[in-house]
Amino acid sequence: MTRTKPAATAPVLGTRALNRATLERQLLLRRSPMPPAAAVEHLVGLQGQEVKPPYHALAARLDGFTPEALSGLLERRETVRIVTLRSTIHLHTADDALTLRPLVQPARTRELNLFRHGLVGVDPERLAALARELVETEPRTMRHLREALSAEWPEADPQALAVAARCTLPLVQVTPRGLWGRGARVALTTAEHWLGRAAEPAAAPDCAVLRYLAAFGPASVKDMQTWCGLTRMRPVFERLRPRLVTFRDERGTELFDLPEAPRPDPDTPAPPRFLPEFDNLLLSHADRTRVVPPANKGRTWQANTFYCPLLVDGFLAGVWRLIGDALVIEPFGKLTAAQGGEVAEEGARMLRVLYGESSYDIRFGTVIA
Repeated sequence: MTRTKPAATAPVLGTRALNRATLERQLLLRRSPMPPAAAVEHLVGLQGQEVKPPYHALAARLDGFTPEALSGLLERRETVRIVTLRSTIHLHTADDALTLRPLVQPARTRELNLFRHGLVGVDPERLAALARELVETEPRTMRHLREALSAEWPEADPQALAVAARCTLPLVQVTPRGLWGRGARVALTTAEHWLGRAAEPAAAPDCAVLRYLAAFGPASVKDMQTWCGLTRMRPVFERLRPRLVTFRDERGTELFDLPEAPRPDPDTPAPPRFLPEFDNLLLSHADRTRVVPPANKGRTWQANTFYCPLLVDGFLAGVWRLIGDALVIEPFGKLTAAQGGEVAEEGARMLRVLYGESSYDIRFGTVIA
């Protein structure tokens, strides 16, 4: 397919324009009255390596959100936790779990190739069938899968066998894992078994691009590929080009967007927001400068410790953690008195929404364990 070069006359969107457009679509410029299920669908899932991040993500985005509402969706199996985008656990609607997972399966297959040396002599089809039988008989932990599959292939690497099951099958984490305030180890079964529905065809790539732009645009082809972990998406964008509008960023990169999507004025106020670690806002673009100033790149983690990002004026401006009885906030630079007051107010709101009438103190200082 012939690649169309960005038109030199395409409008340029500066960093603040991209920031405000993305925040609006991420429901972070102003909180939305959307029900949680609709928000999860609109955002095409919530990053959920740990239990709390989806709750913090929606608390920052939705007006009237309660953690019990999201727990209810999980208990009713209207949402599930499953490995999809970027080989990480995401919380998706049931419909998306059944269609997005097949769409990103090529990425899971590439991941499986990394473990091929530990799978010598293993029949992939036999492994998938045996793993399915195991987890559909009763939910299994990864340890149980390693042990059961190792009994069939004692010469193979046990971890590689369990990873192969996860990469091959659409495994979901069953409740009570994922419920607010209830600790539970990870136990897995197939999406089809948990949801009581047959597997569905993969989502159409064209539809995935349009949904991505609605939630993360304007964006480049590489941005979308970073979000989903797929490659060779250029032909899909070219096929959709007549239905889209194009811009350039300040570096000249072509950006695609939906014609009617919101693109607020760059000077639109952006209130502070407390986001969870690994929030998709910070991970779903190849060029993250629309949210992460270059000076703050890499500052949300240290060694193996990952911190939660704080947005001020729409950009990454600090990190936060709940430590003991305190919400500890570490701005990367000096905040104005007005900004400090707004951050403290937003922090107090977050605590009320998620933890009720808590006794947490709000402190500005150094985020340490």
